[in-house]
Amino acid sequence: MTSSHVENAGQGGSAGGPKPLARPRLYEQLADHIADFIEAQGLAPGDRLPPERRLAKDLGVSRATLSRALVALEVRGRLEVRHGDGAVVRDPSGTVVLPALDEVPLHELRVTRLATMTQLALEAASHPDTALRSALLADDGSRRTLGDVWSCVLRLVDEGSLLARLDASLAVRMQQLGAVEGHPDDVAALAEAVRRGGADAVPAAVRDVLDVVDA
Repeated sequence: MTSSHVENAGQGGSAGGPKPLARPRLYEQLADHIADFIEAQGLAPGDRLPPERRLAKDLGVSRATLSRALVALEVRGRLEVRHGDGAVVRDPSGTVVLPALDEVPLHELRVTRLATMTQLALEAASHPDTALRSALLADDGSRRTLGDVWSCVLRLVDEGSLLARLDASLAVRMQQLGAVEGHPDDVAALAEAVRRGGADAVPAAVRDVLDVVDA
């Protein structure tokens, strides 16, 4: 190898050089850890995980990070997070038939949308471009609606993702049933939590907007 080749390799700047190592996000690692825990403990479908507050303390993570991990496990079909019951183990090999949204009562739609909105808002809050977050979500003195703020949130995430499309379907159905949008103060608090990257504040802000009582 020539000296110039050695120099280029050392700089790591050539087109054929190694790319930066992709590190899984903390909530993804946590989801894998919880899945391994379920297997190691021999938990069966219908068994419950410990309450979120205790689980977050035992794992040494914030409730926001735990919330993201539980949503990821819901998407994988490994858990079902039930209002009032917490996280319940599901059979990953079972076929799940989702009910048509017109068959789902408003309260269940609201609780389900809590999961989708929380995940999307957390992703937006972790967007690395703080200037873009601020430009989209900074307080401009207006009384913004949830629709105004949510369109800004979606610009910070993958709007074409399955989760975003599911969230849009839930929003449409809730509007058809006459669900009232969040109070302007709650909407402003959600926008501020995402703008500041306040992952710990995001889940509570979403709950307030959707008026879901924490179990």
